[in-house]
Formats: sequence, C-alpha cells, structure tokens
Amino acid sequence: MARARTTIAGLEERRRAVLARVTQAGQIGIAELAEEFGVSLMTMHRDLDALVGRALLRKSRGQASPVTAVTMEVASEVRRQARLPEKEAIAEAALRELPPGGVILMDDSTTLFPLARRLDECGGYTVMTNSVGIARIVAATERSDAILLGGDYQRAFDSTVGPEVSRALQRVRADLALMSAVAITGGRLYHPVQGYAVVKEAMLDAAQRRLLLVDSSKFGRHAPFSHRDVSAYDAVITDRGVPQDEERTVRRLGTRLLLVSVRHDAPTAVGEPFPANP
Repeated sequence: MARARTTIAGLEERRRAVLARVTQAGQIGIAELAEEFGVSLMTMHRDLDALVGRALLRKSRGQASPVTAVTMEVASEVRRQARLPEKEAIAEAALRELPPGGVILMDDSTTLFPLARRLDECGGYTVMTNSVGIARIVAATERSDAILLGGDYQRAFDSTVGPEVSRALQRVRADLALMSAVAITGGRLYHPVQGYAVVKEAMLDAAQRRLLLVDSSKFGRHAPFSHRDVSAYDAVITDRGVPQDEERTVRRLGTRLLLVSVRHDAPTAVGEPFPANP
C-alpha cells in the first residue's frame, strides 16, 4: 500500500518537533533522529537542511546541534505555538471534566496552556506544576493559585525536573492530574528525557483522578523513555485525527476516549461524562 503523503502542516509540525528534540539533546545523531521520528534518513536530512537554512540548527559529521543557546528559547516558543486549534479544542472539552475546585497537578506540556488560562471558568484551584509557563498563567488568574515545584530548571522545556520534584509530589494528594505526552504508540507513553518521564509517573501516583490531554500528532511516535500507558488515566482527550489503530488500542485498554472536532466554533466531544468525586 502506498504511504500517505505528508501535508505541509504536518511537515512543519515534524520540523518543529525535530528542532525541539535537537535543542533538548544539545547534539544528536541524524540517524537516531530519523529512527525516533519514523522517517527515512534522506527525509531527516531534508528536514534538518530546512532548519539549517533558517539558522536554527547545525549539521556536521552525521550530527545535528543547536546554533546557540537562544535556540532553546526558540524551541520552547515553537512548542507553545504548534497546533493551537487542536489545543484550544482539547481545552474546551477538558473544561467540562474539571471538578468545581480543589488541588490540580499540571505537567509542563504546552498542550495545557489554553486550559490553564481558562481555569477560572470552572472554579478556584490550587495548581501545582513544574512548568514555569503554567505557573505564570495561573498566577495571573483571579481565582486560582499556583505552586511551582522546585528542581533543576531546563530552559528547553521552561520547567523543572529532578529528584526534588518527585520528592515533593510524594507528599501531595491532588484531586486531579492534567497531563500530556510527547509520544504515544500502542497505548504506551514516551518522553525523550528520562527525568521528565519519572516526574510524570510521580504526578500520576499523587492524584486521585487523571486526564491525558494530547493532540493526535503525538500518536505513532516514539521516544526513549516510557511513562506507563493510557490505562493509567481515567480519560484521554484528543482530536479526531488520531490514527484508527491507536484509537482502538486506547479503547481496548479500557480508557475512556473523548474525540474533539477542531473548528472555529465550540468543539464537540464524544464520551461519557467524567465521574463525580466519590
């Protein structure tokens, strides 16, 4: 069967992700990138050449590296701007899943940014997060408070990581964890940095209920470090672009799946209402 051609939007999305990955790594082999993103070596060279042409990356002796430390900030900003319509639609659906108040854990995923801006629509919350960006957003709201989990600051992700974050989470019991993922394949979740995978698992353990908010572009991707699978979550909220085999896997694992339509008016979600607090 012929392979589907990548759209221009999909191509740019992948190149943004490649930029963020190279920035995070500092230096990484081109062959490793091709394997991680599931493309041919020739396709990865084309992606990197495009980024080199924008003065964002360097290529040398089979390796890719950022141009300067400023590229880390660029990568963080790129992640914030990527797939905004999907993130807004997912946030709209997630609002209907929130409790009326309480303690919420939020990881450092930019998918959660639109939701963080709208928390006041549902009530006042205490938000605990390792994301500097989310802490700033929540602190600017009128009804919610932010607690930033301290640890080693990583500029590429604009967030904290490390044993200090995990230890702090061991002392927390939250009403709800709102999280995302860099990559999902066969229902399994992955992250390129081991420390962040550990933090995500600690957040899962610290919450009574858990929602996974992830746009469909993350499905079918791989990264080196796994942090459980979708069965650890009460529900997955994603857009309708999710591959059918991945959709079937989520349902087979027994996790409630909500699919949102991405359009200019309010999104619609398919699924059962989120259960009330016991």
